[in-house]
Amino acid sequence: MNEQVLIQQLQNGIQSAYVQLVDVYQNLVYNTVLGVIQSNEDAEDVAQEVFIQVYQSIGHFKGESKLSTWMYRIAITKSLDWQRRKSRKKRFAIVERLFGMDDTLKHDPPEFHHPGVAIENKEKASLLFKAITKLPDNQRIAFTLNKVEGLSYLEVATVMQVTEASVEALLHRAKQNLRKELVNYYGKQ
Repeated sequence: MNEQVLIQQLQNGIQSAYVQLVDVYQNLVYNTVLGVIQSNEDAEDVAQEVFIQVYQSIGHFKGESKLSTWMYRIAITKSLDWQRRKSRKKRFAIVERLFGMDDTLKHDPPEFHHPGVAIENKEKASLLFKAITKLPDNQRIAFTLNKVEGLSYLEVATVMQVTEASVEALLHRAKQNLRKELVNYYGKQ
């Protein structure tokens, strides 16, 4: 089924079209979310939120971009929203801990292992993903979409609604920041 037919069926409320949408785009959405928030359980929850948002908003989709581009935007937005909520909760938990209300706060997140990384590269990948979390949002999104998801500069620019030159600059700065962050690890090797 082509994309236009799928969109039309979704907008007409045909349930089987929604099932097909999830089937076709679940890996794209999950991997995008996972690349940004780096938690398997949370990525599953956020991916579900993305599909709910798509279901609720498909009537407003005008077809000015590809369906996948629109879904990338929703996935990125939902992922960043999730991170902001988590950050606020963490700040509140620190305040609680200062007042002795909560002794269970963990300062370091558990190590993250992307499911697409070979076993022999798990340690390097874990360090890289940890460094990626320290990048500013735009750099992290551009890097994740280009290097993890394999989107071209043009596709990343379309998803992020910026120019290709901006994507190139974001990726350049992201690589510089990652080099600085990882120099201690790779300097020892």
